[in-house]
Amino acid sequence: MSETNELANKLARRQALNEDEDAPRRQLQVFNPYTEFKEFTRKQIKDFEKMFKKYDVKNDHFLDLMEMKQMMEKLGAPQTHVGLKAMIAEIDEDNDGKVSFREFLLIFRKAAAGELLEDSGLSALARLAEVNVDEVGVGGAAKFFEAKVKEQTASNKFEAEIRQEQEERKKEAEEAKARKQAFKAKQAAFGAH
Repeated sequence: MSETNELANKLARRQALNEDEDAPRRQLQVFNPYTEFKEFTRKQIKDFEKMFKKYDVKNDHFLDLMEMKQMMEKLGAPQTHVGLKAMIAEIDEDNDGKVSFREFLLIFRKAAAGELLEDSGLSALARLAEVNVDEVGVGGAAKFFEAKVKEQTASNKFEAEIRQEQEERKKEAEEAKARKQAFKAKQAAFGAH
């Protein structure tokens, strides 16, 4: 008799669970970085994952505020507490106050697309992640950043040359206009006699 009651209780419980559609159901969401972030090569994603795991000290698959702080300090771009919170808020899609690996990859996607502010902590992170200080050493990192500065200087020179050419064209157009007006004035003077 007890076996029958036990089976009846199990079936009743199962039926109650099946009928309770309002109960929250756990959905396992699978994240595949290779299919979602097709703009990155497999090697790049592996490098990003290695970097993420390096700073995920708690091994909880998230970077919290303190882990982000340590990462930014080790990369040579320390941030204020408010700056770190703003960085996390900018990419934290699920609003849990932590950065998952997917959100970490979003930093580099946004940086590649030019969607990050130039002076933001996230753009600094994306730039600094391009060079691995552990692999190239401090001297190699210094050379990398010197090359970046030269690159920016070169682009500024290029922009200055373009502006200078535009100013010269504008000046030439004004001179041509003045010569044309002077010619018309002389022509009118000769035509009046």
